[in-house]
Formats: sequence, structure tokens, C-alpha cells
Amino acid sequence: MSDKKTIAVLGGTGKEGGGLALRWAHAGHMVIIGSRTAERAEEGAAEMRSTLGDTAKVRGLANLDAAAAADIVVLSVPFSGQQATVQEVAPALAGKILIDVTVPLVPPKVSRVQLPEGGSAVEAVQKLLGAGVRVVSAFQNISAHHLTKLDVDVECDVLVCADDPAAAEEVVELAHEIGLVAWNAGPLCNSVVAEGLTSVLIALNRRYKVPGAGIRLTGLPRQ
Repeated sequence: MSDKKTIAVLGGTGKEGGGLALRWAHAGHMVIIGSRTAERAEEGAAEMRSTLGDTAKVRGLANLDAAAAADIVVLSVPFSGQQATVQEVAPALAGKILIDVTVPLVPPKVSRVQLPEGGSAVEAVQKLLGAGVRVVSAFQNISAHHLTKLDVDVECDVLVCADDPAAAEEVVELAHEIGLVAWNAGPLCNSVVAEGLTSVLIALNRRYKVPGAGIRLTGLPRQ
């Protein structure tokens, strides 16, 4: 992907969204941190600029304004806030790619797979938004612990699922740009695997006392 995008990360003040935003800004993209309030968003953006330098293209806006100003929108909020956030920003998403990073974790039993009725949290978003928004599932299994360390290779592959193959390939390339290995894993319904796998990885982290277990696919040419 030669041209740089404007990427809004809704939930960019959180650990996962913040880690992805940090890496995309470091790669030269314009990044907008989205939050429920513009003030909180700008605080997150200022912290990121202090890490990357004042020349970093990072700013903060309230979620709806962030989505409206972006080419690509990333949804990285707790599962409990997924539907409400999507409904809030829906008017700004027409014709765009929405990358949903949401994992259906139900505290306190987050190490147990608890998929929502219907199977997939991401598919529910696509149904809510309709065909005018290209929803892509990605990045659920990447540990925020690793994302914030820009000088460290992340030892975890990214599964990218979408009903629009072109949108999936664009997200695969965005992953490559921030040092991640990503694979087009098929249609959006396949996202149930990545969504459920996060709870399995949390269980492994706890059992083996590691900060960020990940997955690697074998039998495929490394990218």
C-alpha cells in the first residue's frame, strides 16, 4: 500500500487500540484517536505524540468526528460497548472499511469462550450496518503487550476475515506495514475462530504465566 491513509481508531485510548494506533502512526499514516469525548481522545493523542515525536500525525476527536474524518475506521472497544459505538458512528461509515477488533469477552470469565447468540460479534456489526460498509475482522489475537514495543517483532499471526476480498487484502497490507504477518482467512463468518481463540490465549497466558501468547500458521510461505 503506497499511499498513506487516515485511520481512526475508536477506542484508541485503550491498550489494544492504542497499540495499533501507535504502530500505524509510526508507519507514517495519519491516525485519529477516537474516544467518547474529544478531551479524552486528545489526551491519548498527546501521549502518543510524546512517544513518537511532535511530528507524528496523531490527533484526537470524539468518536463520530473521528469516523467522519477517516478513510478507514477501526473499532477497538469492549464488547459491552460494541453495538452502541457502531450505532453512534454509523452515519460516518458509508463506503468505508470498518476493521472490527472486538472480542466477545464476558467478565469475569474471560478465559472461557462465550460467543454471542448467532455466533460472531463481528457478523452482528455487518448486519447492523448493511452492505454499504465493508466490515473486516482482524487483530483479535494480538497482545497489546507486544504492540506498544515498536522495536520488537510480534510473534503472532493475524487472521483477517471479510466478505469483501478486496477489503480483506487492504487490511492484510495494513498489518504488514506495522510488522505483522497476516492472512486472508476467508469470509466474515470465519471470524468466530479468531473471536473465540482470544479466550483460549488468555487461558494460556494465565496457566503458563506469560504476557502474550499468540498463534503461528504453519505450512504457508512466510511473508
